[in-house]
Amino acid sequence: MVVEELRCAQSRAAALARVALIVLLMSGASVHAADRRVIAAGMENPESVVIGRDGRLYMTVIGKSDVDGDGTVAVIVGGKPQVFAKGLDDPKGLVTRGTDLFVADKARVWKIDSDGKAGVYAAAEDFPSKPKFLNDIEVSPAGDVFVSDCGTFVADAAVFRITPDRKVSVLVDQKSFPALKAANGLLMDGKDHLLVADFTAGRLYRCSLADGSMVEVASGLGGADGLARDAKGRIYVSDWKGGKVFVLEPGSTTPTLYADKFQAAADILYSAKGGALLVPDMKAGTLSAVTVDQ
Repeated sequence: MVVEELRCAQSRAAALARVALIVLLMSGASVHAADRRVIAAGMENPESVVIGRDGRLYMTVIGKSDVDGDGTVAVIVGGKPQVFAKGLDDPKGLVTRGTDLFVADKARVWKIDSDGKAGVYAAAEDFPSKPKFLNDIEVSPAGDVFVSDCGTFVADAAVFRITPDRKVSVLVDQKSFPALKAANGLLMDGKDHLLVADFTAGRLYRCSLADGSMVEVASGLGGADGLARDAKGRIYVSDWKGGKVFVLEPGSTTPTLYADKFQAAADILYSAKGGALLVPDMKAGTLSAVTVDQ
């Protein structure tokens, strides 16, 4: 009798759980909201996060927008941001190459060494045309640094390539691909292609490194910002304007909602060690970890 009652109770609990999940899905809320935790807070406009060679988390912190000199790169220690490099303007995209950090900052790219010393890696005058709004940054296996330029968010968008000997060229821009409105998030896709998120158009493209040709991968991504890929090959795209994160299953062109209720989800990162998606929320001033289904 006790066993039978236990089985009935388990069955009722399972049924209630299914109903709760259906209600959650119908409400449009994120099914991963309960798996989210804030791991750092108190930052003024955090933008991008990476894991350094030393295993620590580093973040670009813009500070006050359009105020030069107050931008920093912070290292997260015990859940709190500590200044690692200072004197930047509005630092956004952040990536590692060896022990160095590379940062996209308005119209130039910084290189920061393991001691936190920052030097200009590519100045505005080094570009074929002066950048208007450098945003995300990525490094290829060959050591090339790619940096996106949102332009005016309707025109002059571009993705630049900076070779290891610091020569800068255009990989793709609005002249060669008129559909590109505001190049933002970048992510290597194999060694020969680069994924490019378009903030204004809400689209994701796959760009050939050989000739800069672009193929649309997905649309309907809101203010497409950061890009990340997990161990199963799923691609995540943050929607800065909508405060959401979408996911694309391998081979799929249809994004689905993965997490929401952020104020401004910026440049995301997948952490294999923690099995989580790291999401800087620019307006909330936080860094959150969202569990990734294994």
